[in-house]
Amino acid sequence: MKTTFPLPRRALLAGAAGAALGLAFPALAQGWPDKSLRIMVGASPGGGTDILARLLADKFGPALRQTVVVENRPGASNTIAADMTAHAAADGTTLLLATNTGQAVAPHLLKLKYDPLKDLQPIGLVAVMPNVLVVPATAPYRSVKELLAAMLARPGDFKYASSGVGSTQHVAGEAFNLATGARSIHIPYKGSSQAHIDIIAGQVDMMFDSTSSAMSQIKAGKFRPLAIAAERRSPELPDVPTLAEQGIAGADVQTWYGLYVTAGTPRPAVERLSAELARVLKLADVQGRIKGLGGEINALSLDQFAAMNRAEYERYGKLVRDANIKAE
Repeated sequence: MKTTFPLPRRALLAGAAGAALGLAFPALAQGWPDKSLRIMVGASPGGGTDILARLLADKFGPALRQTVVVENRPGASNTIAADMTAHAAADGTTLLLATNTGQAVAPHLLKLKYDPLKDLQPIGLVAVMPNVLVVPATAPYRSVKELLAAMLARPGDFKYASSGVGSTQHVAGEAFNLATGARSIHIPYKGSSQAHIDIIAGQVDMMFDSTSSAMSQIKAGKFRPLAIAAERRSPELPDVPTLAEQGIAGADVQTWYGLYVTAGTPRPAVERLSAELARVLKLADVQGRIKGLGGEINALSLDQFAAMNRAEYERYGKLVRDANIKAE
């Protein structure tokens, strides 16, 4: 399916509004923000994106001297929240806590009413989480080898969950099918937390979920982790081998989380948000929380994160084409 993008509304108004925005910069730098902020989340409460958004909201509020609320708008592979952010007032008060699902994968599968590269201003990388292959704790499989043997013996019988079409979980499941020759059926949900209910109940057989979403279920003994879909093991799950250690190459997919704001937001507000994010990510309790979720913090400048955002968009576009992933 070809993704098409309409000409952004702001591009049409740029010439007329440019001078006015330029005059607004000094005033905004002194008085911003003068109202409450919201962080949009494209997934259900309780998932990894929601957890990180609330962590940032708790730290941003006191520093910015404003209320910061988290607003969940799940569905359409995280793109509903992104669309709302793209079309919000460009005053720096509507933020988006996004993942590579909405920013790099879904745009190649869905027809969107915004351009993720032009209508959303990157602020910074929050964390990178490896995906982990999990099955219900009641399942008989103790390794990927045992799971794969059952899948190959009963092609088409196994179902894997994801947080939506075009999500990193969806891509990871299809990459696993491609790498192993298995044929499992994709069951999309509106968020990881909803998928967890059916996995625990045994209605769905498996899921490649981010450690940030799956860790609580793993630690509660409701999920059994079989493999880490990354180059190395997770420090939080040291006994869980990687896919490569179990003989499977080409199926590693990680989930990254980034902060964005509406494009056209005056530069002083963008720079203030970037500075606040950098400050928050250095706090010991924030680092401990992200580490506890199995994640890593990689500090990037505004320009570095913008370059990463574009590179990931292009990389996942190629992966979607190579794996022949389609919107369902």
